[in-house]
Amino acid sequence: MSAPILSLSGVTKSYPRGGMLGSLFGAREPVLALDDVSLDVMAGDVVGIVGESGSGKSTLAQLAVGLTRPTAGTIRLGGEDLGLLMRDHAGPWRRRIQMAFQDSSSALNPRKSVGRCLDETLALAGVDRAARTGEAAALLGRVGLGAEMLPRLPHELSGGQRQRVGLARALAMKPDVLIADEPVSALDVSLQAQVINLLGRLTGELGLTLLFISHDLALVRALCRRVIVMRKGRIVEEGPCLQVLEAPRHDYTRLLLSAVPKGIEGRRRPPDRTSNPEFPRP
Repeated sequence: MSAPILSLSGVTKSYPRGGMLGSLFGAREPVLALDDVSLDVMAGDVVGIVGESGSGKSTLAQLAVGLTRPTAGTIRLGGEDLGLLMRDHAGPWRRRIQMAFQDSSSALNPRKSVGRCLDETLALAGVDRAARTGEAAALLGRVGLGAEMLPRLPHELSGGQRQRVGLARALAMKPDVLIADEPVSALDVSLQAQVINLLGRLTGELGLTLLFISHDLALVRALCRRVIVMRKGRIVEEGPCLQVLEAPRHDYTRLLLSAVPKGIEGRRRPPDRTSNPEFPRP
């Protein structure tokens, strides 16, 4: 059996309660954003990570991409330890694992054109200057945009176009793993479908390993082969996507499913908030 492309072992991430002042003057227990999470992701897998706000989904993504470091535990990419790589030089790690962010507006520099944004990323990827314009146009074509987008600034793009530019920028590094953190939550339904179809096509064409973080179970069901359910910083259930969503074993997974608005396939009963005071509101 092949080794996982991305592996988390006993990963915990805590923050001082009350921020820096709380850590200096208070002895209260820290806030656990992730609590002893272990997870293996195989190359080429498409994994959905779901859970209510505050469940630890985005913290897991930030740790995996190297934006923050774990309080305890180890993270490995292709068998290489994140802690050792980040101590020496983060470049190789961040070239191999890229992230598409939820807020496409803040993810792009408002003063830089699409062409300049992609040019700078391609330079980091080692592409020769003479080849960058053609490569940038090819990347835009791969995500369904034309070369006419190159001179445009972010405010001249629609939300869906900005999200596609963000994907193109991530793909410029030719990553092994792409993490998409709520990439369609700010888009209307028709644009959501377009981006989901695009992600599905890209994973097939490029052999990408995709971690798709979302609160929308219908989108996860449409895109992912495997799903991980998180609650309060822990993984409470995981398995093949259809199996988990059709026959959930954990009470919390069943509550998440019942919270989906009526009319989405597979949701047959309304949420019962009276008997479940911690029920996540959609």
